[in-house]
Amino acid sequence: MSKRLVSEHGIVCRLPGERLGYFGWPTVTRMDDGTLVVASSGLRSEHICPWGKTVLNVSRDGGRTWSPPRVINDSPLDDRDAGVVSLGGQRLLAAWFTSNTKQYAQEDWLRQWLGDEEIATWQPALERMTDETLARWLGSWVMRSDDGGKTWNAPARAPVSAPHGPIRLRSGALLYLGKPYGTWDDMNLAAITAAISHDAGDSWQTLGQVPVYPGTDPANYHEPHTIELPSGRLIGLIRVEDHSEKKLPADVINFSIMQTESDDGGHTWTPARPLGFHGSPPHGLRHSSGALVLTYGYRQAPFGQRVALSHDDGATWDHDWIIRDDGPDGDLGYPSTVEIEDGSLFMVCYQKVAGDKKCSLLWSRWRLP
Repeated sequence: MSKRLVSEHGIVCRLPGERLGYFGWPTVTRMDDGTLVVASSGLRSEHICPWGKTVLNVSRDGGRTWSPPRVINDSPLDDRDAGVVSLGGQRLLAAWFTSNTKQYAQEDWLRQWLGDEEIATWQPALERMTDETLARWLGSWVMRSDDGGKTWNAPARAPVSAPHGPIRLRSGALLYLGKPYGTWDDMNLAAITAAISHDAGDSWQTLGQVPVYPGTDPANYHEPHTIELPSGRLIGLIRVEDHSEKKLPADVINFSIMQTESDDGGHTWTPARPLGFHGSPPHGLRHSSGALVLTYGYRQAPFGQRVALSHDDGATWDHDWIIRDDGPDGDLGYPSTVEIEDGSLFMVCYQKVAGDKKCSLLWSRWRLP
């Protein structure tokens, strides 16, 4: 049986000839009226740079056509990742984190990757990253719109960070599984932690941490996402990989996914366990059929985006269904998926179009096999 899904593909946003034409790490959400909203870190020069902004693209025709990118947040730092979640009606919540590009601009690995000429263009932005600026802006953030993304309230700090932001529980609360973020060491070394908001992101309460798998360390765990089951059980899916100070044990695949569960609203979690296949970071949802849908980036040849499916509430996963395998290199992924009116799935990811030097936002529409 072929594991290639029949998929239709298109472009959300592509600016290949622009100096600041790089887009990455998107999230898609569907509003109550069917409007699709994609948030990303866009109008960047590279995968790493000081220019990132939180931008929105909007489609009112099921993803066929998209608005140009509109900046909704531009801090003095690099605004990275972008989560977005529908809160019902015209309400949206956006999430992102900021990065101190200055701290690694002199690293040899970065200069070898991007070149001295690119990094030289950063200097005016880096000079503005003073200690006061970093103290004011470094961290994880959320902000809310009550009018479909036209206007936004002031950004508020969130206690944790993850690429796709929090999920909205059936109760209406926001559950945010992520990495605590006060300093860069937090993002590297802290344990995956849950937080909850009962006031649409204005305030947060920290809940429990995820115990690690034997032989691993919190430094190996990053970028989780969560699915809520009808029973109230929460399934946490987590990117796991080697860290410079802690390699993974032999029975855990580098750049793969761990799973954990909580039956008490995020206060306690089962020890993380490996799912056993390449690909990350995860995004999960529960389809109206009851199937669990786990999309992830695939950074081995053939590069692209894949999905794992579960019909037993996450006890087992049928993985490596291919949504697309046309990526020219491994700078891709972070797919997120929503179900649309006819039961089909609509996924947005970042990836280069063949021949381009910069990454774009791409979409794929497909059905459960």
